[in-house]
Amino acid sequence: MKAVIDRFEGGFAVLELEDRTMLPFPAAALPRGAREGDVLKITAEIDREETESRRRSAEKRMNGLFLD
Repeated sequence: MKAVIDRFEGGFAVLELEDRTMLPFPAAALPRGAREGDVLKITAEIDREETESRRRSAEKRMNGLFLD
């Protein structure tokens, strides 16, 4: 998926997605030097290790609440 940086508003960049919808995105999370008109490639990858770590942590907290 691609998005174009339409403009900056405060601490956000307004991205125009391929379907023409606008999405506010934290400007600090953009690549260094990104500016209006730049085209961004957006990819989504699942971090399986982090996901599993968070699940285990949440399960431990839930067990602590309900099993005490």
